[in-house]
Amino acid sequence: MATVGRMLAATGGSVLIVTVVLSAVRTVVLPRGEPVLVTRSVFVSLRWLFGLWARRAKTYQERDRFMALYAPLGLVMLPGVWVALVTAGFTGLNWGLGVDPLREAFFLAGSSMLTLGYDAPPSFWTHVTSLVDAMLGLALIALLISYLPSIYAAFQRRELLVARLTTRAGEPASASEMIRRHHAIDRLDALDDLWDEWESWFADIEETHTSQPALVFFRSISHDRSWVTAAGVVLDTAALRCSTLDLPANAQAQLCIRAGYLSLRRIATYFSIATDDDPAPDDPISIDRSEFDSLYDQLASAGVPVKADRVQCWRDYQGWRVNYDAALIGLAGLTMAPYAPWSSDRSLRYRRPPLTRRARRRRLSAGAAG
Repeated sequence: MATVGRMLAATGGSVLIVTVVLSAVRTVVLPRGEPVLVTRSVFVSLRWLFGLWARRAKTYQERDRFMALYAPLGLVMLPGVWVALVTAGFTGLNWGLGVDPLREAFFLAGSSMLTLGYDAPPSFWTHVTSLVDAMLGLALIALLISYLPSIYAAFQRRELLVARLTTRAGEPASASEMIRRHHAIDRLDALDDLWDEWESWFADIEETHTSQPALVFFRSISHDRSWVTAAGVVLDTAALRCSTLDLPANAQAQLCIRAGYLSLRRIATYFSIATDDDPAPDDPISIDRSEFDSLYDQLASAGVPVKADRVQCWRDYQGWRVNYDAALIGLAGLTMAPYAPWSSDRSLRYRRPPLTRRARRRRLSAGAAG
């Protein structure tokens, strides 16, 4: 009976070690967005703890300062969880190979993992496991060290355009303010200079924020800025440019919208936020007709050239917005984005992302059906 128990301990420990190593590789090395149980469990659990405190914050600024620690702390905790789980796996493996008592198996695993070397392996096979243990300990830490520079490089690329948007669209940024400012300096045509670089920006965040999902929760340097609300402002400005402003048609604005909604949808899908991949142009959106009419009147009273057929303008705007509406609103809620018109001012309540692939598929299917 004892032999069977040791065999089970050795097998279970080996499975745990392989699972954690593969999780680390898929989190850090694999260049695609793939949910990883261990990584997602760490961040979801930490988000729950942060959420308990965030609900007590009296102002958004106080909550923002606290939540700014969430993603960096999660990244620091992740290798600690990897090391702890691998140590637990080697403890079971060592005990299965005959190291007694269990406490001694744990000390041997920890000594090897942290390369302290104060416990000598008693046999050939425990020597082998100790060497592998030490190698994995160094490898896991090295993975995170190499991971951090790429995280911060992607963060800096993202935030450069977010910061520049403040000059054009105010703080908090809004599409109506962006259009009015360009009209006030008689450079409404300069809006068309934006679409190329923002199309590239959307392509960049799609890749980085799914392959390195912690980036989604890295907050801007100012509590009034957010990559989510910036995306919403640019997409709304492009949608109004195509639907409402009385300007010659511009294909690049339409391409920017397409790049934007594809990017936001894929990031939203990674976090199990349900979106419709093929919405109808007249499907409901979070913007009311009265809100659109109010913005139309503001632009017209400021002297901005708008198309005469207000009803058609609304229909065209709705047809563009429906492509990114659900993803934008869902991501604003997920990230606790700061106030911004037509995005975080109507964001959905945070829902814990499911941990397993099966639960993730169920939620996405239920969202699509709803």
